[in-house]
Amino acid sequence: MTSKWAWWLSQIGRRIWFRATLFSILAVATALLAAFVSPWIPAHLPTKIGADAVDNILGIIASSMLTVTTFSLSTMVSAYAAASSSVTPRATRLVMEDTTTQNVLATFVGSFLFSLVGIITLSTGAYGERGRLVLFIVTIGVVVLIVLTLLRWIDHLSRLGRVTETTERVERVAISAVAAVRKAPHLGGRPLISQERWRGFPNVPIFRREIGYVQHVDAAALSAIAEEAGIDIAVLAIAGKLVSPDEAIAVASAAIEDDIRQRIADAFTLGDTRSFDQDPRFGAAVLTEIASRALSPAVNDPGTAIDVISRAMRILAAWNGKAGEAAQEEVSHPRLHVRGILLADLFDDLFTPIARDGAGLVEVGLRLQKAFGALARLNGAGFRENALRHAAEALARAEAVLHVETDKLRLRKAAAEIDGFGRRPDGKDA
Repeated sequence: MTSKWAWWLSQIGRRIWFRATLFSILAVATALLAAFVSPWIPAHLPTKIGADAVDNILGIIASSMLTVTTFSLSTMVSAYAAASSSVTPRATRLVMEDTTTQNVLATFVGSFLFSLVGIITLSTGAYGERGRLVLFIVTIGVVVLIVLTLLRWIDHLSRLGRVTETTERVERVAISAVAAVRKAPHLGGRPLISQERWRGFPNVPIFRREIGYVQHVDAAALSAIAEEAGIDIAVLAIAGKLVSPDEAIAVASAAIEDDIRQRIADAFTLGDTRSFDQDPRFGAAVLTEIASRALSPAVNDPGTAIDVISRAMRILAAWNGKAGEAAQEEVSHPRLHVRGILLADLFDDLFTPIARDGAGLVEVGLRLQKAFGALARLNGAGFRENALRHAAEALARAEAVLHVETDKLRLRKAAAEIDGFGRRPDGKDA
């Protein structure tokens, strides 16, 4: 759980301009450093390095890096367009936050500014013979850095914006969000069982004037406010929820002043779009969007949908990985009461769209039944029930669409192999 400011800084750190700015400042400082350290260079150390040697190298770097940066930016825009059209527009943000791409562009821009400042300072004569030696050594280091960056960039360009690469990114952020939620399923507070008059709370709701998605909840700030005011706070809007001015985002256990009410509201960060950080359901929804697009008649790519099913299994396996530890969650904010994410909702986000859009493809239906069979055998609470429920729903959708009886029989056989499938809760045959 991160504070609002730490979360905000992490969002800024993912912007491409942030790294480019840092690299540019470092490059300018490095170019100017030679003029300041030159008095400490022994007079006999500099060799006969002509002014033309460093000047020519810096000129080559300046002209080539400007060209390479322009080419890289156009390639990036093409990759974003490819990810938006062939994968899903919601995944474009992950491609834009790619650290390799940001580091490469920052290196190119920084190298350009380094060479430009070096050329300007050389023309003023501020370096001197010893300063020119320092600049020459640093320039050789910059050339080596550029060569290594170019080699890395060439390898990275072959995968940037591709369907498999983008899908893998979505899977990684979804698993990361699941791990964070399982570590603190109630943000360090107590579980909220019911939103209606919970524990006799008076109706003291907290509202926000904006309409938007909750992107982050600062649990530590809410806990501090609750301790200070001597109240309990029920968090009704967790990350990913769409809120409006007439819908409460939280409820206080007693009457509070307007400034306390405003501080509680400010602990919820709203945005126009959902965020991947505290919202594993968003990662799941984006993943299934990729599968749904692949299953559309215009694309007709069931292989991608089958790949997404495997990734969905890994996301749910990550949910189950720390099940025993999550059950013993440490309550660090006892005055907070938060309704956690339900496993059933995650199952619905991951499998309902694929079962709906792939109902007419027997290969997709078979892979779904195999996935449900594997998930039903997991030891985590709720896995068996949700897997059996979705197995029945997927089979019903497929039987309503498929026309070949042989395909229906294959799906029924796969569904029957799931332990317990086909029996009602009372133990009788369905």
